[in-house]
Amino acid sequence: MGKILWIIIVALIVFWVLGLVLKIGSGLIHILLVIAVIIFIFNLITGKRSA
Repeated sequence: MGKILWIIIVALIVFWVLGLVLKIGSGLIHILLVIAVIIFIFNLITGKRSA
């Protein structure tokens, strides 16, 4: 599950940067990026820690 989450986060960041550079897209990608960041932070806080 963690690997899939990382792939989604990286893909959203790439699409976000492409949208900024090429001036395409809408506010939807920004909303998805914010959701991805929230999930990432939640995963960092509640994830298992390796000792």
